Amino acid sequence: MRRSIAPDPAAAGFTLIEVLVALAIVALAMSSIWTLMGTSFRGVGSMDERLARLETARAVVAALPDRDQPIGALSGEIDGRSWRVEAAPLITALLPAVPLAWIPHTIVVSVRSPSGGLTEIRTVRLQQRAAP
Repeated sequence: MRRSIAPDPAAAGFTLIEVLVALAIVALAMSSIWTLMGTSFRGVGSMDERLARLETARAVVAALPDRDQPIGALSGEIDGRSWRVEAAPLITALLPAVPLAWIPHTIVVSVRSPSGGLTEIRTVRLQQRAAP
């Protein structure tokens, strides 16, 4: 014959200390997750702003004057992002004495966002020599 043992009421369920420890662990985990999500959102925002600056720089480069016209220094604003283009001969001291029809120029495109971020693109472009 089997005897049934009544459960001890003190051993049944969780104690208040166990519940508080579990809540503290959950709160710590949630805090870490929220911090990680906040950092992730800031990173995405930063990447979006950088991409917008690069798109503005590409638009500026695509709209540069023809190669037979001097560029000099240009500036303006597109979608709240200010841009500046500076062009200068690349190797003026090393140019041969023989007049060349085309001279390489360094083109620097700088784009600054309203938040203060700056993106610079440097490239080389052949510029037709100005007629004397």
